[in-house]
Amino acid sequence: MSTVAATVTEAPVQPALKDLVGLDREQLAEELKMLGLPKFRAGQIWHWIYHRGVTDFAAMTTLAKPLRAQLAEHYKIGRPEITREQWSEDGTAKWLLKFDDGNEAEAVFIPDDDRGTLCISSQVGCTLTCSFCHTGTQRLVRNLTAGEMVAQILVALDRLEGFPTAQEDRRLTNIVLMGMGEPLYNFDNVKRAMMIAMDGEGLGLSKRRITLSTSGIVPEMERCGEEIGVNLAVSLHAVNDELRNTLVPINKKYPIKDLIEACKTYPGVNNARRITFEYVMLKGVNDSLEDARALVKLIEDIPAKINLIPFNPWPGVAYECSDDETIEKFAQVVLNAGYASPVRTPRGRDILAACGQLKSASERLRKKDRIAAIAAASAG
Repeated sequence: MSTVAATVTEAPVQPALKDLVGLDREQLAEELKMLGLPKFRAGQIWHWIYHRGVTDFAAMTTLAKPLRAQLAEHYKIGRPEITREQWSEDGTAKWLLKFDDGNEAEAVFIPDDDRGTLCISSQVGCTLTCSFCHTGTQRLVRNLTAGEMVAQILVALDRLEGFPTAQEDRRLTNIVLMGMGEPLYNFDNVKRAMMIAMDGEGLGLSKRRITLSTSGIVPEMERCGEEIGVNLAVSLHAVNDELRNTLVPINKKYPIKDLIEACKTYPGVNNARRITFEYVMLKGVNDSLEDARALVKLIEDIPAKINLIPFNPWPGVAYECSDDETIEKFAQVVLNAGYASPVRTPRGRDILAACGQLKSASERLRKKDRIAAIAAASAG
């Protein structure tokens, strides 16, 4: 008796759809050219993605239905999955976002009376190991793509009802690259993402409303000013190399002297467009009046303002926050020297969204949730 082997026919594997989010105008036009579409179609699709915020080609009603169907066969307009959304009592919102490869990063929206600022991440993890920053205790996993950075903005606009983007009372008005990671270690992707954000026919954010925060990657600072043209914030935190080597270890490679010179020559810096120096207040470490006087001496002749940041403690850290009286006296020295010295009001502490708390705090929460779930299951 002969046996005939059964023939198994496997379903063909469908190719992954390419995400159009994060492509600049030229790249988008090239993609569409491969489908035989004229260049003006790129402008139409750009408008729908970034001005109108659509995620479905079927909603692009200025395009013929066959064209919409053709686009849907090849492309997607992606959004990362929101794995955790939290709203603080003070109005701050935080989104933990999962990208296609399973990695996560956070974005935080901070509302104020005169603006709404979105803090976005540029990397998954961080490589700088600043000793006071909990985010810096995480290993660097990878750079975020331009699309993943733009997607953080799109998610925020979705949740804040920010589309279409040309609203006079728009809630999201400013972007700060102050989330996870060092933006200047991911320069090309950051540049492309910010060019998309600044496009007047899309997200429409002025370069004067975008601030990039760096720990002092000196060789890339001039390039940032010339090629992106956004505001610069520098994580200074100390007035001498000995202390800054401990607080911000990248200082061993790019010491304060070189950092200050790069600030003085940052393209476009003037009294109307000042550099922001960020200075976290650490009790008994960098908060003396002598430190304050040394700080204003260090940055003299640089159009600048100084953000004094109350330290946000985390479990196991060796530092404490300076007390209110010390911070006030420090700020007064800076103010008397002619520099604006706002004390940054901690925002979103109840949802672990404050400066230096991103992602790692969320990981602790998820671990806590898992432990609680196991305990509940055992009890049942």
